[in-house]
Amino acid sequence: MESARGDPGLLGVIRLVIQIGAPLIGRLPFADRVGRRSARAKATALWHTACIELCHGLGAELAAGRNPAEALSRVVAWVRFPEPSVAQALDTAARNGGDVPATLRAVAPEEGGAGLRRLAACWQLSSRVGAGLSALIDRVETGLRAAQAHRQDTAAQLAGPRATARLLAALPLLGLLLATGMGMNPIGFLFGGPMGFGCLLVGLSLNACGLWWTNRLVARAERA
Repeated sequence: MESARGDPGLLGVIRLVIQIGAPLIGRLPFADRVGRRSARAKATALWHTACIELCHGLGAELAAGRNPAEALSRVVAWVRFPEPSVAQALDTAARNGGDVPATLRAVAPEEGGAGLRRLAACWQLSSRVGAGLSALIDRVETGLRAAQAHRQDTAAQLAGPRATARLLAALPLLGLLLATGMGMNPIGFLFGGPMGFGCLLVGLSLNACGLWWTNRLVARAERA
């Protein structure tokens, strides 16, 4: 009977590939960027949703006959802002007669805060020239919902390329499993000499480059 070192078996191959591949991929520069980009995308989506909720609530409160400051104070109490301090700042400005447009711009994040900045412009325009705030907010909400629908449609269309990229990234592991199942010893070859180790490094590098390039294309499509 061959030793576990000479013939690690399917479980041994899986364990070894994970132990070697995961740290290498985790240390690659693109892996960290992909993680940060994913976190930013989630935060941006939460901000977009909060802006839509804010506009929808304000429109309903204004239609019910409340003044803008009172409407804002009531709505921010239930809008799900990613940062709770935003609701507190807006409520303080509304209750104390503060500069609501300036507060909206101050709390708006760089990514995902376009709705708050548009709302600030509408609020400022309404207070200066007497334009109907309810109609302006309704237009902002319509635009935000259209943009959200476009992003969701784009994400659905990119789901296929993302799944393909993950499948291609897993093919080397499937190849090792297939070779081991046929009675070969791919781990012994990859770690048994300079040629095998060189093949391992080249394969991991090409796989990492493929993942990086796919994520780059997907990110560019999302920004379009």
